[in-house]
Amino acid sequence: MSIWERLGAVDREAFLAINGAHAHALDVIMEAASSMVLWFPFYAFLLWLILRRHGDRAFAWSLLIIALMILCSDKGSVMLFKETVQRLRPCHEPSLAGLVHLVYKDCGGRFGFVSSHASNHFAIAVFMIGVLRARPPWAIAALLFWAGAIAYSRVYLGVHYPGDVLVGGLYGASVGAVAVLAFRRFAEPARPSGA
Repeated sequence: MSIWERLGAVDREAFLAINGAHAHALDVIMEAASSMVLWFPFYAFLLWLILRRHGDRAFAWSLLIIALMILCSDKGSVMLFKETVQRLRPCHEPSLAGLVHLVYKDCGGRFGFVSSHASNHFAIAVFMIGVLRARPPWAIAALLFWAGAIAYSRVYLGVHYPGDVLVGGLYGASVGAVAVLAFRRFAEPARPSGA
């Protein structure tokens, strides 16, 4: 058995364990966690934090940087991974027929590697961690927990394997880190030398 086959088997077993541990109340919570619309007030709050902490100029730059970041994170997760790797989502995998607990009636497109939800939310989390510069200190844990909970919900809901969200999260975090560098280069005011 090759290393890829072993990793695939571990991923499948982890998926079945997470997806199989379902309850009606948890279905509702995980479906809500996975809904991007639910998070719009939180996204608005993050933008307000940028405006309050860094001012109008940085806010204007951040809108452009965030738009480009999400474009790279979202479209990259599809074009670089889903359309290239073409790994079936667990809910479309014939060998898992009857084993997947689906909360949604429609489980999405055929391919699931990588998770765009995980990619996008880890990009946002890492970007905000960089913009906030760990002030307050609990922001790092809160943002990573938030992105992680959304990623976990995708496995629970039966639409992604754990490997899909793990690699998606790593890809998104990388895109977010590049966005932080762009923010610091273009949006933050120059610091006086010796400051």
